[in-house]
Amino acid sequence: MAVHLAAVRDKILIFAGGLGAPGLFAISFLDSSVLSFPIVNDLLLINFSIQHPARMPIYALSAALGSLAGCVLLYFLSREGGHALFHRKAGAHAGAIRHWMETNGFLGVLISALLPPPVPFKIFVVAAGVFEVPLGGFTAAVLLARLIRYFGIGYLSIRFGAEALPYLAHHKLQLTGAVVGLVLASYLVSKLVLKKRPPHEEPKQD
Repeated sequence: MAVHLAAVRDKILIFAGGLGAPGLFAISFLDSSVLSFPIVNDLLLINFSIQHPARMPIYALSAALGSLAGCVLLYFLSREGGHALFHRKAGAHAGAIRHWMETNGFLGVLISALLPPPVPFKIFVVAAGVFEVPLGGFTAAVLLARLIRYFGIGYLSIRFGAEALPYLAHHKLQLTGAVVGLVLASYLVSKLVLKKRPPHEEPKQD
């Protein structure tokens, strides 16, 4: 059975790899939902961007939207019956993950989506569905995180060529720390600005 699944996956990769942006969308969708293609979408994005640098934004956007669509599908599947899967995959960390998602909402999804492997982001997607994180905040957080990731990879592909992935692997903690720090700083500034905004005054009636 495992051999059969591996053969099907290889055929999907060959087919999608020849389609350009639509293929990248499809691989990202499958990787974020029902199948797993570790770093394959990253490699395709790097390869396409090196071959056609001017099309990099299209490739990065395709990967981001495909991943978002896959995450949304997994989110809805989890809402319908993901409790058992969540507790099986999360194990001893189930309580901490649940608290993180229920307490932080948008920011919790965003940061978990930005964390590099081996952090299993899919378990956070399942948790978001199981514990009913609002769909709007979930979608916005995943989209922002994926745009940051794939446009960053696309930029590094143009700058470093085939060395982009080794560069990412070697500096993933520093890059992730910088991005997460920037996101947290932006979030805190926005909360501070909104907190200090004067209340809206109703116009006086004559």
